[in-house]
Amino acid sequence: MKFIVHESPVRRGDSNYVARADLAPFGLDGEMEQLWLQRLEGDLLELCCIPFRTYGLALGDVVSLSPDGTTVVRLVRKSGRRVLRTLLMPTPNASDVASQIDVEVSRGGLMSEWSGDRHVAIDVPTDTDVTELIGIFEREEAASRAYWEWADVTPFSPTKA
Repeated sequence: MKFIVHESPVRRGDSNYVARADLAPFGLDGEMEQLWLQRLEGDLLELCCIPFRTYGLALGDVVSLSPDGTTVVRLVRKSGRRVLRTLLMPTPNASDVASQIDVEVSRGGLMSEWSGDRHVAIDVPTDTDVTELIGIFEREEAASRAYWEWADVTPFSPTKA
């Protein structure tokens, strides 16, 4: 089993629980993503990190866990936020592109998390203009130096279809 972890979740201080999401439903058999959560009322929890590989979840979404409390099994309520993510190919200019992304994230007042130095997940609040970021991603993808996507192109699912 391979675990995708969040070294610096954007709302680490708010989190008080860690669970996992099975990535098999998204074509990543044998992988789990560690998710940082904050307990709410009853058995509900709020996502305190920006998912790297889990589809259909975003920062602030409310979820519920399996009976044993280890795995996210249901999306209860969307936060209205989205996740924009990109994977940079290992090219000589990858660190320059990563710096451009960081500058644009900062300029837009956004939050992001990096998984290594080539994979970034960016929190996009409702009605936020990310045209400049998408422009960077499209330029890099057109040159076969990156792949990007919106994390909600596939709904959250706890099991394989």
